[in-house]
Amino acid sequence: MSLKRFIIEIGTGIDMHGGDVTNAAQKAIKDAVSHSCLCGLFDIAGISDPNQMHVHVKVACPYPERLNQDEILKAVPFGSTKLEVEEGGLTVKGLDLPMLGEGDTIVVAVAALTVYVDI
Repeated sequence: MSLKRFIIEIGTGIDMHGGDVTNAAQKAIKDAVSHSCLCGLFDIAGISDPNQMHVHVKVACPYPERLNQDEILKAVPFGSTKLEVEEGGLTVKGLDLPMLGEGDTIVVAVAALTVYVDI
């Protein structure tokens, strides 16, 4: 058997208050997941359990050193995961509302999820 790519999906996530890149990255992963119904994995590739998937998660965000890598991978609902992080995304000055977060920085993260299956 060998790993074969099944799908690549892209998502965007934003933390509007406080510049939390982990929060933005989790939202980007959830956004990518929400665009996909992987019925072909079951109907065509013949897997019987979604945990048979292997998901490569690539995240681009400002301040990648602040990213809590274990936390963001919790946003992937099934399968084994591998994470790749690089600097990217976007920051912009927002509004400082202490009840919603610390600071006035809006951060945007982008995630690409590549799903592989053993065939």
